[in-house]
Formats: sequence, structure tokens, C-alpha cells
Amino acid sequence: MKILKEIYPYIIIIIVVILFRTFIATPIKVDGQSMHPTLNGNELLILNKLGKIERFKIVIVDEDTDDLIKRVIGLPNETIEIKNSNIYINGKKIEDKYGDGRTSDYEKITLKKDEYFVMGDNRENSRDSRMIGPIKKSKIKGTTNFIIFPFNKIGKIDKN
Repeated sequence: MKILKEIYPYIIIIIVVILFRTFIATPIKVDGQSMHPTLNGNELLILNKLGKIERFKIVIVDEDTDDLIKRVIGLPNETIEIKNSNIYINGKKIEDKYGDGRTSDYEKITLKKDEYFVMGDNRENSRDSRMIGPIKKSKIKGTTNFIIFPFNKIGKIDKN
């Protein structure tokens, strides 16, 4: 009985950590250059599973065997089109202050009520909605805007 009293606080801590990581936040690693120059690869970020999905937020997408880190461009029920490297939402050109490089044209589509259009900041080197199509909300694991490693970059992501 004494041993149970001694380990009880540790069991509670372990349960709280597991619940926190499962439902609230967990670390996630950036792999690749698709979010350059915002992220360069090999950063460790905090994935916020409760974060609100908004335009220009960085999200983690569950794409089969990979986790893709992308930026939300189009929201549910919006019409998206790309012409001459310019992004149009509902027929209006948006200021693309995150995109780096040119992007090919993308024919006009209208997102469904549970779909998002995501793109990597490295417009010339990103597997995103331009290739894999709109992303269902159920495929979005959460949002991120905080780097925890490397230590010289620790803090809020500047361009988010």
C-alpha cells in the first residue's frame, strides 16, 4: 500500500501528459523545404490540436503516410483560382506575402463546406492542394506557430 501511495503522483503525471499530447498539443518535426523561407526544415514545432483554422495559419495535414506542413489559403465554400502566380479568392486577388517563387496556373474550384486549400510557402517546391486537391477538415491535425528547436529559433513563427 505504501508503494502505491509513493507512485500515485507519477501515475497521475503520466496520465495528464498522455491526455495533453493526445487532445491538446504535441511536438511535430518539419521535414523538407516546402515551407521555405518561413521554415527551413528540421525545426521542431508545437502542434496545437485546438487551434482555429484561419486563412494564412500554418496547419499540419495528415496525408496518408506523411504529415504535410502547409499554409491555409482557401477556406470552406470559397472559390480559388491561380492566374499568373496571383491567387484569387472569390474573384478577388489576395496579397500573397508568404509565397516564395512563381506558381503555375490553377483552374477555378469551389471548396465544399468541410474543405481547405493549402499551399507551401515555397511555391515552386511544394506538394499541396495544387497537386493533391482540397483538404478535408478531418485531415487537418491542428495549427502551429511556435518553434521549440533549434534553440536559436525558439519562439513564435515570425510570418504567421
